[in-house]
Amino acid sequence: MNFTCVNNATGALEGFCVLKNVEQKQTAKGQPYLDLTITDAGGELSAKYWDYRPEIHGAFAPNDIAKIRGTVSVYNGSEQFRVERMRLANEKDSVRMEDLVPCAPMDPAEMLAEIRAAAEAFRDDALRRLVLAILAEREAPLLYWPAAYKLHHAVRGGLLWHTLSVLRLAQAVAGLYAEIDVDLLCAGAILHDIEKLSEFDVPTSGLAVGYTPLGNLVGHLVAGAAYIDRKGRELEVPEETILLLQHMLISHHGDPNFGAAQRPMFLEAEILSELDLLDARVNVIRQSLDGVQPGSFSARVWALDNRMLYKHGRQSDT
Repeated sequence: MNFTCVNNATGALEGFCVLKNVEQKQTAKGQPYLDLTITDAGGELSAKYWDYRPEIHGAFAPNDIAKIRGTVSVYNGSEQFRVERMRLANEKDSVRMEDLVPCAPMDPAEMLAEIRAAAEAFRDDALRRLVLAILAEREAPLLYWPAAYKLHHAVRGGLLWHTLSVLRLAQAVAGLYAEIDVDLLCAGAILHDIEKLSEFDVPTSGLAVGYTPLGNLVGHLVAGAAYIDRKGRELEVPEETILLLQHMLISHHGDPNFGAAQRPMFLEAEILSELDLLDARVNVIRQSLDGVQPGSFSARVWALDNRMLYKHGRQSDT
């Protein structure tokens, strides 16, 4: 935890955190207390707020941002934070979310601006209008939404990070093959995960806490295709353009075993599927090797067919 010591004599620490879990319990003697998991960008700790009275100390819920003071002790071999004081954060605190939760390495507003600029440059008027309208309609959640619950880009701003990465890959590949419809490929890159905004339950902390009913029952591929159809018809986008984008969304997982409703059936759909997989796997490999010493192997990675990964230690020149 990235807390600051405020009393050297007692070892009291103070800082802002996200209340990941909050549960009111009673001791064996019937005394109420809060059982908490607190987290910030530096890690997480189990915490206890003894003698807790909501009418005195205030009410707290999971995913609240709180200012907290207390001390760390060891209980049953694990560190535990004993809360002395706690209150909800307010606007005057000017809390920076990047200090509290893992965040994408780029500013969300800058990422969205680059994506929007790419759409504005489309020569296809219908695709330009459709993509820009969707970006405008979903701008607020896009600025903090993660790309996953637990796997790749599962950080605050992760959806924009992944989307921009796939878009940049698409732009690079489009320069290699004259057959590619650049606007169609880039539109698919921008929109392929758009209904992850409806798939995950995400508080303003920017980390998913679970799936929505739509996420469990329909999923972002099919929901995205339905959204494209609805928005496309509203904007009078040609039916074939809508159909091509819908196919790109429902096929971008490539294999029906991984959720695709169809395998890719045209060039841009195939390229999008491969680029989406590439960016996801690069992110999983990056995460899996974080903290691994050069010359050593990672633990087995479930998302990569249970492979161990080797960290060779060579450094990029850039």
